[in-house]
Amino acid sequence: MSETSTTARVDPALAAGNRRPLAGYAAKHFAWSVSEEGVGRITLTRPERKNPLTFDSYAELRDLFERMRHAPDVHAVVIAGSGGNFCSGGDVHEIIGPLVKLKAPELLMFTRMTGDLVKAMRVCPQTIIAAIDGVCAGAGAIMAMASDLRLGTARSKTAFLFNRVGLAGCDMGACAMLPRIVGQGRASELLYTGRALGGEEAERWGFLNRLVLPEKLEEEAMALAKDIVAGPTFANGITKAMLHQEWAMTIEQAIEAEAQAQALCMLTQDFTRAYEAFAAKQKPVFQGD
Repeated sequence: MSETSTTARVDPALAAGNRRPLAGYAAKHFAWSVSEEGVGRITLTRPERKNPLTFDSYAELRDLFERMRHAPDVHAVVIAGSGGNFCSGGDVHEIIGPLVKLKAPELLMFTRMTGDLVKAMRVCPQTIIAAIDGVCAGAGAIMAMASDLRLGTARSKTAFLFNRVGLAGCDMGACAMLPRIVGQGRASELLYTGRALGGEEAERWGFLNRLVLPEKLEEEAMALAKDIVAGPTFANGITKAMLHQEWAMTIEQAIEAEAQAQALCMLTQDFTRAYEAFAAKQKPVFQGD
């Protein structure tokens, strides 16, 4: 068999490792775009109802974050809401109303699907930044929690209000993740009472990384994302993976896992670029390889 015929048999998708750019993705249930720098931007677009989620938007968000694992053109993600609010959670009429009519097997399918959104957010290698203004409640609070970084405003109000609708606070990983962000006692208070956490208190508690003016929120979130994208994106993905995986490790296991991960990063061209730039007294220009 000739070299030409052998090459013709190679599936381009397999040759590229099934990598699929997302710049041209046409979202149906929210706005999506990718900047020249490689920052993906998700904007929830139901401002008249404070951007609630539906069955369809849950599923599309889950699928999009899963696709990001194979997207070579997206290196960080900003998620925000429109109209001065982040997200009011699951739509009362389009989600909660139908749920009360379902039986246990169908309900479990739904709760597993919502949990899969959080798992997809945590597994994708991109740093996710939540830009939180106004209402951030229920599933909206969970998406903020599942993000890697959170910028907010003084007028933001974050509420894990599941007990307000007769449900447990253990929703979509909240009992596992929220205590790691704000501490066990504070997480318990939020999950038992469902009360709103104001922006200034959220910053003091460590839920928000910092506060910005409402009119500067998305600008600041995009600037932070671009700053992260300018760094070694492959290594940042390893950092995210380790931050997630080490929750279930002993210190000894974590140290060994980090030794292996860091050795892998030392094989990258970005590591070499950083050394060469330092030797030349220049700023390194990372390329993510």
